[in-house]
Amino acid sequence: MMKKAFSLVAIAAFMLTVSCDKKEAKITFPEKEFNFGTINEGEKVTHIFTFKNEGTADLLITDAKGSCGCTVPEYPKEAIKPGEESSIKVSFNSAHKHGKQQKTVTLVTNSKKKVEILNIIADVTPAAVSGISASVPAITPSQKTPITK
Repeated sequence: MMKKAFSLVAIAAFMLTVSCDKKEAKITFPEKEFNFGTINEGEKVTHIFTFKNEGTADLLITDAKGSCGCTVPEYPKEAIKPGEESSIKVSFNSAHKHGKQQKTVTLVTNSKKKVEILNIIADVTPAAVSGISASVPAITPSQKTPITK
C-alpha cells in the first residue's frame, strides 16, 4: 500500500513538473532604436533591426505598424523557430518632414510581452524652396513702408 501511495505521489509530481514547463516564444533585439542622423527632406532611408527567438516555442509576429504613413515596416510572416534569428526592415520617407523626427514601429507577437516597440530618429534638413526670395519685404500694420528683414 505504501509503495502504491509513493508511486502515485511520484507520478503526480512528475505530471505537475511537465505541465508547468510551458513553452513560450521570447523575442530579443540587440537594438530597439536607430538614429539616421541628419538627412535631407525627401530622402527615403531604411534600417534593418535584427532579432532572435530565445524562447522555447515558435515566434510569430502577427502585426507590425508604423506610427504614421511615412514609417513602413516589413516583417517575416513565417514562424521563427527557437534559437533562430530574423530581421525587420523599417523604411522612413522624410518627404514633407522638418526638424527632429521620432517614429515608432509597434510589433504584435506571441511572446510573453506581446508588444514590442522599435524607434527610429532622424533630423531632417528642409529642402530649399525654389522661386521664393528670403529678402521679401514685410509690411507691418503700423507702417505703410516695407521693412526688410
